[in-house]
Amino acid sequence: MYPSYRRRSNSDDEFIHFVLPTLENSSQSSSTRRSMHTSKLSGGCRVHEILAGHERLCKRNFRMEVGIFHALVDKLREKGYLANTIYVSVEEQVAIFLYAVAKNATNETLQDWFQHSPDTIHRYFKAVLNAITNLTSVYIRAPSLHPHPILSKPQFYPFFKNCIGAIDGTHIPMKLPLDEQEPYRNRKQTISQNCMVACDFDLKFVHIHPGWEGSASDARVLHDALNHGFEVPNGKFYLVDAGYANTPQFLAPYRGTRYHLKEQGRARQRPQNYKELFNLRHAQLRNHVERIIGIYKMRFPILKVASHFPKEKQVDISVACAVLHNFIRLYNGDMTWPSNATMDIDQEQIIDVPDGDHNYQDDINAFNFSREAGNQMRDDIARQMWDQYISRRTSR
Repeated sequence: MYPSYRRRSNSDDEFIHFVLPTLENSSQSSSTRRSMHTSKLSGGCRVHEILAGHERLCKRNFRMEVGIFHALVDKLREKGYLANTIYVSVEEQVAIFLYAVAKNATNETLQDWFQHSPDTIHRYFKAVLNAITNLTSVYIRAPSLHPHPILSKPQFYPFFKNCIGAIDGTHIPMKLPLDEQEPYRNRKQTISQNCMVACDFDLKFVHIHPGWEGSASDARVLHDALNHGFEVPNGKFYLVDAGYANTPQFLAPYRGTRYHLKEQGRARQRPQNYKELFNLRHAQLRNHVERIIGIYKMRFPILKVASHFPKEKQVDISVACAVLHNFIRLYNGDMTWPSNATMDIDQEQIIDVPDGDHNYQDDINAFNFSREAGNQMRDDIARQMWDQYISRRTSR
């Protein structure tokens, strides 16, 4: 879940400081000022029009189906996190936030779109962000300990029956002051946070650990998560990639052995030994975490750019988007739509960031001490898997 040790800013001025347009000169006479927000289509009317219109409009602007939008609003009201005000309904408050993360919209753009003052936009964006992150423990929860049905398939059973999900590190671009950038510079020399995510086989996040500097290794972020609330039950394990140590709790593929699904498919070759077979089956299951990260970033394009919010808010947004992903998944939202959706963000704004570490850097002693046991466990699984595979091939 979202780590409570992360410092969170309470400053009401931080968003204004970063993104509000320069105010008119205070010496300007009030008699010469003209109201900017004079459109007949108010924010409330615009939101109503979208929610009552074609189903694609809500997906395009708020990144979810109309029914799920209403369910989210109802949940935030039920929890007492948001309430209607004289001028702005909860529906419009939520729409302000969702439009911002869908378009990486600045406060100035949101003013024009919703016809509100800078302070009003700032206030409701912050309120909704806080409300959604307050739902983290409700919607991002530890996975079930019962084997997932996918693990009962012959190619996975009984070898992965104790697997409860997959883990990966994902980099999310950040915008930071010059004097804070260096630790966040990743191996592609862009600025990012390294965020560890764990998912189950239903494409739901079961843990998220955000905010680490882009220069930090995936294994280091995982180790920190274990020190701050992330747990792996006895006898269970997650699948990880080659950027992590292979241990009994975190099962990695064999190094130096082909296993990528696309490579295997292009070659049209059967596995030649137990290591290749293990890596193929491992990749087929671990593909779930790659899928969920892809959906997460395509649904909320703000995660692909360096947004204009203060650092703490950028970290909070990555958590809020994970909560929203799980909420949408719970309500059977379309998981294929984001991959085909148009992103209304200038492609030049999208920041190139690493997918994750290619190899484990031997940098965590706690993992190094467990690698021998992990290697033995992996060998046992792989050899049993190979024996079954050969037996089935020869019996045909």
